[in-house]
Amino acid sequence: MDAASEALQRECGVVTEGLDAHIVTLLSCVHSVLPSPPAVSSHAALLPPPEDGVDRISDLPDKILRDIVSRLPVKDGARTAALSCRWRGVWRSTPLVLIDSDLLTVGGDSGLQDARADARRVAYAVSDILDAHPGPFRCVHLVCSSLEEHPDLLARWLRLLAAKGVGELVLANRPWPLDMPLPPTVFGMATLTRLYLGVFQFPDTTAIRGATAFPRLRELGLCFVGMLRREDMAFVLSRSPVLEILCIQANVLVKHLDLVSRSLRCVQIIEGIDLNIAVKDAPHLKRLIIWSSTVRDDLPRMVKIGHLRAATIGRCSL
Repeated sequence: MDAASEALQRECGVVTEGLDAHIVTLLSCVHSVLPSPPAVSSHAALLPPPEDGVDRISDLPDKILRDIVSRLPVKDGARTAALSCRWRGVWRSTPLVLIDSDLLTVGGDSGLQDARADARRVAYAVSDILDAHPGPFRCVHLVCSSLEEHPDLLARWLRLLAAKGVGELVLANRPWPLDMPLPPTVFGMATLTRLYLGVFQFPDTTAIRGATAFPRLRELGLCFVGMLRREDMAFVLSRSPVLEILCIQANVLVKHLDLVSRSLRCVQIIEGIDLNIAVKDAPHLKRLIIWSSTVRDDLPRMVKIGHLRAATIGRCSL
């Protein structure tokens, strides 16, 4: 944590000693729930070129070349544009996989200040890639970028992704500040099929107008995401007509989850905190999994089942 943030927390009465260690633990918990990025080729897996030096790959059809580029780490994929005019066109026409962890410095100092500087460099590199590539983006994982010094950068990224198209998005705060607001621009991503958010303050949905927010979204994960109103979750469900999987890790602020969805099939609650769940109208729900929930005030917590045809309900604790 930087000195300014630490001073602010002390003014609010927060004991900052050991807080960085708690932040690391929180990040580990969040990242354990986030879906893994698509597998890409590593340098170790590449075979040496043939001795005759003939370029046989460039003679392949564009469809195969685009598939090759989409499986490369983002830096290596961008470098193919320097091979020739044809490869430049291939990179620009490939639905890109952008994983910001591929942009981290390899073998650098693991110190905290060095890690923060590396995260800032990653953020700038992400901006350059989003500007340069016309889209669409097949999958975008942004979990290593530092945004605390440039809060407007996140809104700009989301606008670019909404305009250029993105299929899967995993977005996690570093996570400081813990209450970093999530720009409402996220609701403009009509092409999303999978969305995972980690350590953000959810936007106030009362100010959001318009048609369906996520017409193609099938999987949604909210990890340590703060919601001020229970109606915000209802808003998301009502604007996601084909949503099938909902994962909530450590609900923040909201203590009531109302499930009203004609498409939901699986709901997973991980490390729920003082959470009451009401299945009001979810006729296609097959699984409700509650994993390691916490009750801090010793009061009973309810799971109410309303309109439900048949489902498996599981409760696990560590």
